[in-house]
Amino acid sequence: MERTMKVNLLGMSKADYAGAHSTLCKGCGHNSIANQVIQVAYELNLKPHEVIKLSGIGCSSKSPTYFLGQSHGFNGLHGRMPSLATGALTANHTLRGLGISGDGDTGIIGMGQFKHLVRRNVRMVYVVENNGVYGLTKGQFSATAELGQDLKYAGHNDFPAIDICMEALVAGAGFVARSFAGDAKQVRELLKAALSHRGTAVLDIISPCVAFNNEDDSPQSYTYGREHEHALQDIGFFPADEEIIIDAQEPGESTTVQLHDGSRIELHNLEANYDPTNRAAAMQRLQQAEDRHEFITGLIYYDQSRPSLAELSGLHGRALASLTDDLLRPSKEQLDDLMSGYN
Repeated sequence: MERTMKVNLLGMSKADYAGAHSTLCKGCGHNSIANQVIQVAYELNLKPHEVIKLSGIGCSSKSPTYFLGQSHGFNGLHGRMPSLATGALTANHTLRGLGISGDGDTGIIGMGQFKHLVRRNVRMVYVVENNGVYGLTKGQFSATAELGQDLKYAGHNDFPAIDICMEALVAGAGFVARSFAGDAKQVRELLKAALSHRGTAVLDIISPCVAFNNEDDSPQSYTYGREHEHALQDIGFFPADEEIIIDAQEPGESTTVQLHDGSRIELHNLEANYDPTNRAAAMQRLQQAEDRHEFITGLIYYDQSRPSLAELSGLHGRALASLTDDLLRPSKEQLDDLMSGYN
């Protein structure tokens, strides 16, 4: 008897959202994240032609090949993905942008571009697959590696780590979250919420490199993540047409966050008195986590008040990329009138 494949409201199966076979190391956290992107796209009934995938250079930047094979993608230069994203999503603001970067691609060579993309509030999901090393070039420390860390091949790290979430907050991001590739449910719910955000949604996902940085005492390892993860909330995402049902209460209060498109995030706070809408408190909690060597995950900060770059630029209605020549080019009369002003 032939087995019927389950499909979503678009008539697409989960397999329709898959990409090429992964060539990354078996057990790499990036593969887990790719799997969650596939699951989220399937559950949210995303139309592949309305999603654009963007990336730079590195193991992380290879991973868009492994999901949403029917979506257009662009793999750019090292650290230059934010420029590509800004241009593409200005030319067509109706697309859903999904940028995949790494701790080297964003935290070192691309830091300036990352900060300006966040400052401009380009409407996109910006995922940093963070493993603390350069996996493509034999495991040198990246800027997110912990001070004092020792690795077999990289030696001793003498420099303090850059916190991607802190940098995003300083640059003005309205959606900042951290997760762990080994926590599939949390990754999925945060991705869903990020896709509904009004502007730049930054997700720093600790994604262990099993080849060069998976020692038990490394903050970017599976063992450390499982043993030290401290979730700020239990997160549930509800599309605009879905009723909110609150589960049994966890310690702390329950918070409902209304998203710009009508969908909602239900946060069952696991840490009493944590307010994800307080930017100063979010920065203080990140600093506290660093001081205590804690690995906090969840929605760290949310603010939907800032308009996106497309909104600020007046890009309403049709995308610039779809405009015809008669709308883009001045008529002969208009051009003659313009030129007459220079006589």
